[in-house]
Amino acid sequence: MEPIVRAVDVGFGNTKYVTSGSSDEIRCATFPSIAYPSARDLSATPAAERRRTVAVPIDGLFYEVGPEVNLAADTFRSTQMHDRYTETPEYAALLRGALNLMKVSTVDLLVVGLPVAAFAAKKAALEKAMTGKHEVGNGRTVTVRKALAVAQPQGALVYYASLHQKLQSIENEQSLVIDPGARTFDWLVTRGMRLVQKKSHSINRGMFDVLQAIATEISDDIGTPYRDFDAIDAALRTGKNPVIYQKPYDMSRLMPIARTIAQQAVSSMMQWIEASYNFQNIILVGGGAFLFKKAVKDAFPRHKIHEIKDPIYANVKGFQIAGMNYVRSGIEKDAPAVRPELKADGGAA
Repeated sequence: MEPIVRAVDVGFGNTKYVTSGSSDEIRCATFPSIAYPSARDLSATPAAERRRTVAVPIDGLFYEVGPEVNLAADTFRSTQMHDRYTETPEYAALLRGALNLMKVSTVDLLVVGLPVAAFAAKKAALEKAMTGKHEVGNGRTVTVRKALAVAQPQGALVYYASLHQKLQSIENEQSLVIDPGARTFDWLVTRGMRLVQKKSHSINRGMFDVLQAIATEISDDIGTPYRDFDAIDAALRTGKNPVIYQKPYDMSRLMPIARTIAQQAVSSMMQWIEASYNFQNIILVGGGAFLFKKAVKDAFPRHKIHEIKDPIYANVKGFQIAGMNYVRSGIEKDAPAVRPELKADGGAA
């Protein structure tokens, strides 16, 4: 039988995962990165109350995760937005929930992602934690035989190269991958598939900062705390104003705040990468790409910025392609151009 390769990208905002992967098609799905703990297994509730979630057992509690997790919401919404995110039970619950929804009992190679700034420090520990047998809810277990952790934007680079049939030619090119996510704004500078470590980094200036800043302004305006981040996010993506007190709230005057935060993130990146004229490829991906696009284009007026359809899935699709190539080449042998691990290259870009 052909080895089963799967990929999961547990982001601060959404958990993306591959449901099936082949050379012809990679199918993905997503659910919010929210996990609600309970002392009992809520999957045992009557059928009329059931929702599209799974209760994952961890350390004596059951963490409810899945596509309809917002139906399990209480008045407190816990978000694990800090540097030890991958060590939390919530992270484990989200990843195991994704394994449950994949409908497999064994994964021969699981590829997962890390923010660029945390990659070197947390890679080995995350791979160890992901390997082995996992209780994934509903009385099921999934065994992961091998795990590989990669820098999140590297997945986008692999996916971009695959889409444009550049898996070979990109080896001789210098690339910049920009990935604005929920918490972090990541960028990756590469020579071919080799990481230029001193110029790649991530900062905590992502979509959550935008949502929080806008929510604060709305709170001051209406005279009561406003915390409906999902409504603000939907408004930014669709252009339709959120409904507050039964009336559409005009957010147009708050858009300069959003643009300023995007500009701050891009300005921080520019201090790291310096000589931008060397890049043959500048690739913009991530769930926040739509909002950060103008700031990126303003920073690189003489470059073409490559965007990818469904940018939220670019990383996880690239993880899947890299994993499949890695398995085909023989896990214990040196893989060709697309290795899941980025090697460090300390030189300038």
